[in-house]
Amino acid sequence: MANHKSSVKRIRQTATRRLHNRYYAKTMRNAVRKLRATTDKAAATELLPKVQKMLDKLAKRNIIHKKKAANLKSGIAKHVNALA
Repeated sequence: MANHKSSVKRIRQTATRRLHNRYYAKTMRNAVRKLRATTDKAAATELLPKVQKMLDKLAKRNIIHKKKAANLKSGIAKHVNALA
């Protein structure tokens, strides 16, 4: 067990942030999966800006790395452009 008040508080804060970050990271992964599974060009085109916005926000808040966000955005954009 922690010996200082500040370390007890730090443990609480870390646990809270971890849950918060895991929730948003999982939501992002599901959104990317849903977009990649889409075969309809119109639906994918409509979904693309929302997913890109989500990725940008998570990268800005350091929940995911900015280069990971860029790679995911690039991949989903290629997928949407390749749809007929």
